[in-house]
Amino acid sequence: MGALLDLVQLRTFVAIADCGGFGRAASALRTSQPTVSQHVRSLERVVGQPLVEKTGRSTRFTMAGETLLVEARRLLAVHDEALCRLGAERSAELTVGAVEHAGYQTLPDLLGALMAALPTRDVVFRLDRSTPLAEATQKGTLDMALILGVVPDVGGRQVATLPLRWLAAPGWYLPPPDRPVPLVAFQEPCALRRQAVSVLEGLGWPVRITTEAVNLEGVLAAARARLGIALLPTAFGVPKGLEEITPLPAQDPVGLRLLSRRGLDPAIESSACAALREFFSSVTEFPGALAAQVAIGNSN
Repeated sequence: MGALLDLVQLRTFVAIADCGGFGRAASALRTSQPTVSQHVRSLERVVGQPLVEKTGRSTRFTMAGETLLVEARRLLAVHDEALCRLGAERSAELTVGAVEHAGYQTLPDLLGALMAALPTRDVVFRLDRSTPLAEATQKGTLDMALILGVVPDVGGRQVATLPLRWLAAPGWYLPPPDRPVPLVAFQEPCALRRQAVSVLEGLGWPVRITTEAVNLEGVLAAARARLGIALLPTAFGVPKGLEEITPLPAQDPVGLRLLSRRGLDPAIESSACAALREFFSSVTEFPGALAAQVAIGNSN
């Protein structure tokens, strides 16, 4: 029997192109980089030619690699269509990240809206902060991520804007100008933390970080415990047990953006984007929260 092309290895090869490299392909495929390299070497043995070549620190496809990429996409499409006609297709897994701010108090409804928009996918969710979610999407570890637009050069599509509020426990007062302002914030890296420090210092207050938290609940708990003030986006009003500190200057709303990894089917991104915009536009009130103050973003 002559040489045979392995479909698993071909999927790996296509992933290298779609994700932008061996490491990112390994993350997207939930495998190791040595395995990705081994698949490429196996394909090179089958076709009898180098498929990738080094250019400094990066790699690129050779002419034979570009040809194989076209054929690999065609073969995989025929294979998947055949399985579909036979009724043997499996739901593809889709990994979606989201910041907690986007669905605080309404997370089940938000996730439900996304799942309804992607009925042919097995959706797996990850909650984290904006910076690590953006990095994971760029690496291909996540398919999509719903993050705050405070991350520099984030790109993506805007689905909503969230009011940005100074929050503290009821009865909490700002200290005199010669005393430091206690600030409750996320651990670095955190653009909101840096913004809060910059604004307060610009007003003449020294800042003292009294609490660092790794998640939203930790920041809220510390603020409720009167450990300091927090600057937070709030999709559905002021969280219970806190109040807005109005003497401080109002901050511009922060965008909520949907990022997609390189190579993701544009139809998937469009469906998720439409579902998220509809979700935020339809929300009016939730138990324990004030009326929603969410404006739908007009830009993509």
